[in-house]
Amino acid sequence: MQNIIFFGDSLTAGYQLPASAAFPTLLQQRINALTLPYKTFNYGVSGETSAGGRLRLPSVLNRQPVDVFVLALGANDGLRGIPVRETTQNLQDIISQVKLKYPEARLVLVGLEFPFDLGPLGGHQMARYAQEFKAIFRDLADRNSLPFVPFLLQGVLGQRHLNLPDGVHPNAAGQKILADNVWAILEQVLAVKNLES
Repeated sequence: MQNIIFFGDSLTAGYQLPASAAFPTLLQQRINALTLPYKTFNYGVSGETSAGGRLRLPSVLNRQPVDVFVLALGANDGLRGIPVRETTQNLQDIISQVKLKYPEARLVLVGLEFPFDLGPLGGHQMARYAQEFKAIFRDLADRNSLPFVPFLLQGVLGQRHLNLPDGVHPNAAGQKILADNVWAILEQVLAVKNLES
């Protein structure tokens, strides 16, 4: 049995939902249906920034062997308007730590886009930040040659019926679409790993 680590924030954790509704659990159901030899671990922590994830990572890497690592952090950096350079450095450090400890592990990077109202930033400044923020993820994926989920919230963001009343966190129906978005890439990674093993 091989381990898939989902390392993220409230979007991964399934904020205010039962654990069974979070997308990593939904992906475990698909894996089981295909009788693939993988076990998913949900290490999503609500409110986590990329800096917090970087600090938390060593304890997660020491808990069990890592065969596939799905990195889905950054949304809270965007919400707080954290400089793009800082977020990039933190995410790169997480990628490097995983590769160092588990050289054979396959990493998947999950991208985010940022159309939210960032409050203190002005309109033009906000648009530029959103553009730079979106670019972080593809740049990191290209630089590290990682399989890439372009946008975790594709089809969910801004859809009232797919989100909790706060308008930010997916509800159970929204989490099913997040699972679809991640599976589109993860399925290919698992198929390759399965052929190799």
